[in-house]
Amino acid sequence: MSMLAASTDDSVWLAFVLEGQHYAVPLPAVREVIRLGDVTPVPGAPDEVMGVVNLRGQIVSVLDGRRRFGLVAIDTGHDDERIMVIEHGDETIGMRIDAVGDMLVADPADIAAPPPGRASRRGDPVSGIIPRADGFVALVDIDRLCRL
Repeated sequence: MSMLAASTDDSVWLAFVLEGQHYAVPLPAVREVIRLGDVTPVPGAPDEVMGVVNLRGQIVSVLDGRRRFGLVAIDTGHDDERIMVIEHGDETIGMRIDAVGDMLVADPADIAAPPPGRASRRGDPVSGIIPRADGFVALVDIDRLCRL
């Protein structure tokens, strides 16, 4: 993913990778990105929830990004795996991702509807795409991402 011109408005996104596909979340929603450490499982939690981590005294639920996006959930064991910590209203959640990408600027005119099938999936967090020569970047709606 290439770095695009920086901007200070809500059009700035932070890209990440899951199973080779590029996704992006609004940069203002990202609190930090941390190394994947010990995640404590929570019995009875939804399948998408890996567990919780203690982040400097705050207990943060961690989603498995692959499961949340309908992909095969595997432990890649790669050193690039990270937890993207996202703030949404009063909530702070983490999401395991395969790798962090670059920041990008999305011109609203360049954003297309999600691919057929994604838009009809209930609760799918992908709200649009930015077409690129090598595929596309799927833009993530934080409200839908956090809704379990």
